[in-house]
Amino acid sequence: MKKTPLLVLIALVVFAVAAMAQPTIGTTGYAKGQGIINMDKLGAHQNGGRGCTGCHAPHSGARGNGGALTVNSQLSGNNVINGISYGGTWSNQTNLGTGASGDEELWGQDIGPVLAKAPFGTGGTENNPGGFQVDFSQIGVNGAYGRMLTGIVFCLSCHDGQVAKGAMMTNASYEQAAGLLPSTYGSQTIPTLLGADGGPAGNYLNDHPIGPQATVAAVGIKSYVALDSTTAPTKLVASATFSGSAYQTFQQNYGLPVVLGARAGAGWAVDSMPTNGTFSSDNAYVVCTTCHTPHTMFKASASTTNPIGGATSGYFPSFFFLAAPYNPAAQVNNGQYASSATQFCRQCHFSGAGGSNESIGINNIGTAF
Repeated sequence: MKKTPLLVLIALVVFAVAAMAQPTIGTTGYAKGQGIINMDKLGAHQNGGRGCTGCHAPHSGARGNGGALTVNSQLSGNNVINGISYGGTWSNQTNLGTGASGDEELWGQDIGPVLAKAPFGTGGTENNPGGFQVDFSQIGVNGAYGRMLTGIVFCLSCHDGQVAKGAMMTNASYEQAAGLLPSTYGSQTIPTLLGADGGPAGNYLNDHPIGPQATVAAVGIKSYVALDSTTAPTKLVASATFSGSAYQTFQQNYGLPVVLGARAGAGWAVDSMPTNGTFSSDNAYVVCTTCHTPHTMFKASASTTNPIGGATSGYFPSFFFLAAPYNPAAQVNNGQYASSATQFCRQCHFSGAGGSNESIGINNIGTAF
């Protein structure tokens, strides 16, 4: 008789442990898993202990960072930056001179070699073997493409590997080298130098499209987004057709953190709009910082203006400096959830052959974060 309470107690403990092992289910249907914990949020961008000054030199730009400027170093031009006029012109790559290193974002890497790159194609496809063209010579022409400077050029000054040799770069993913990736991810080295990744030097056709040709219209979400202003656009917001749409259902199941709103000057680049007064969200284009945030390697945050999985606060696992939930270790429970690593891509690639569940009427699949 005395054994019965003990058996009940053991059973309760077993059920409690089993319950603790289950994913935490949110009100909109998501499973929140474990990502990288207990390390500084800069992760790889601690630069081997050098920290912030690896990218931002507090004095004298690349010179203050111990770098020797190349012939095409930094922007110059008859263009006026913060009231200071520099000789030459941004659209003439032979006239960049020694420039004004560090005048933008206190950038401490030499961007001259990247600025001097000839137009190159990114993200080649069967129908577009030459890729989406990127032409840095157009930066600053009639005020266009300013976000290409801070959103692409600055990134490539470390991550190019062909013409720009960034300091502290080992050409291997930090998460992989530190053993932070899931054991099922794979063992082959993940390159971080895009122009020197083991293929032909300077090949960007195997990298995601970026630049003014990689637009909202190119990925087919244009009917769901609009510009926040018809005269001075700074970010993408929901359009009149967003409410009640399948795209809104996707937002409820995952979120749209890299599409709607703007993260401290990041997100889709909308600064290349025509200057004749005709603005269109179709022209908003992808830069590196549309998807990546350089200051937080493994967390993505929800907010009231841009919820994630229906949550308006809190943090979700991510990897590779992606500015939205992206967790290859997320448990999808036999298809009951979609992995956040899959959902991340569906923010832009919402419909089509590789599109979302919601785009074909499957609305009850939550996200495994």
